[in-house]
Amino acid sequence: MNIIKHKEQRVAVLMDVQNMYHSAKNIYGARVNFKEVLKTAVGSRKLIRAIAYVIHTETPEEKTFFDALVKSGLEVKMKDLQVFAGGMKKGDWDVGITVDAIKFSSLVDAIVLVTGDGDFVPLVEYLKLNKGIQTEAIAFEKSASAKLKEAVDDFVDLSQEENKYLIKSRGNK
Repeated sequence: MNIIKHKEQRVAVLMDVQNMYHSAKNIYGARVNFKEVLKTAVGSRKLIRAIAYVIHTETPEEKTFFDALVKSGLEVKMKDLQVFAGGMKKGDWDVGITVDAIKFSSLVDAIVLVTGDGDFVPLVEYLKLNKGIQTEAIAFEKSASAKLKEAVDDFVDLSQEENKYLIKSRGNK
């Protein structure tokens, strides 16, 4: 897709960390380099907000990971993993990301969703049609919804530069 990204453009970057984490882990056996993803999302534009939406699960390495997100220039919004009777677990930020995107739509020219989740298609359509916002998505092609890729003004496939966007474990290089 060919869209204009200019230096005066105000941008918000909203990262669905769970979606990206699980995509990288399941497809590549690796972790996402969120700092590089943020750089790509913003480019030479004016960053207004960059938020990483995370689920708190009380695992030992979690604090280090969340600290690394902050050091990468991301504001971290956290909520606890819900565990229901019977053992079912739920942890997603779809509604929170949607509400923030709508709130930020009067402050920015472009919103970059770092997710492949097709549940965001109605949000993208609303932002484009009702708010005149340029919409972009960044995700791994293999785990990104075809409908989301079609709905946004621009899609960046992170798998095109795996060495830049993935942190592979020592045994998986």
